[in-house]
Amino acid sequence: MTAPESFPTPDQPQETLTVDQAIANLGSAEPGRRYYAAWWLGRNRIKNSGAVTVLIEALTDEVDRTEDGGYPLRRNAARALGKLEDPQAVPALIQCLDCEDVYVREAAAQSLGMLGDIRCVPALLKLLEGGVEAAQSVPGKPHLVQPYDAILEALGDLAAREAMAEMAPFTAHPMPRVRYAALRAMYQLTGETRYAEELTQELQAKDLQLRRSALMDLGAIGYLPAAPAIAETLAENSMKLIALKGVLEHHLQTTQGIKLSPEAIQVMDLMDSLL
Repeated sequence: MTAPESFPTPDQPQETLTVDQAIANLGSAEPGRRYYAAWWLGRNRIKNSGAVTVLIEALTDEVDRTEDGGYPLRRNAARALGKLEDPQAVPALIQCLDCEDVYVREAAAQSLGMLGDIRCVPALLKLLEGGVEAAQSVPGKPHLVQPYDAILEALGDLAAREAMAEMAPFTAHPMPRVRYAALRAMYQLTGETRYAEELTQELQAKDLQLRRSALMDLGAIGYLPAAPAIAETLAENSMKLIALKGVLEHHLQTTQGIKLSPEAIQVMDLMDSLL
């Protein structure tokens, strides 16, 4: 699930900024200029204390609202803060998990997972209350009551083993992307190959978007046995290369010595075949 305002739209200013200009623009009276500045700071991963400060302030913005009550600026600010890797954003992002806008909650969960600060685990777990039975669609909306995929992925990235009992039932959720997120997280937390193997089987899903999701999840967990299946997936070579890169990097991080292992060479050969 990703908010439709994830990237600047044609009616928003597309300009080359300096860091100081982007920070200043976040105080502009023009919503489009503020929105673009938040996106720009995150896109360029501007690790600047002033940028972090204004982005945190933007998390409580009340001016930029959509017709259905969404907060576009808050969404972009929350996404950007995960990319800036500054732990001072964690408390404000935790507060965003209570926002009425589900896409703000999604962005906050994603960024908290990126920041790796376990202080957010209780707040993320709270969003799983009610379990799979409560994980239903919002009437008239294209999303569930919570951004479950983002929450599950964050808990997996945070190595929140205390959350396994709440997370495990989501591996049987009827919505594929939620199920994939749960499988990904449970593999990260347990190391049990059955979760990763089920994800690997999803590379044969009929829907291209689902195959793409499975590719990214397998790349994120670095599941080495999936490398041949990743290379053969009916999807863009660029997506397969990203997934294989994740597998290779994970393998290299977990092996010692200067000499490449046969498994690493195999993944590199698969990547070469896709170029």
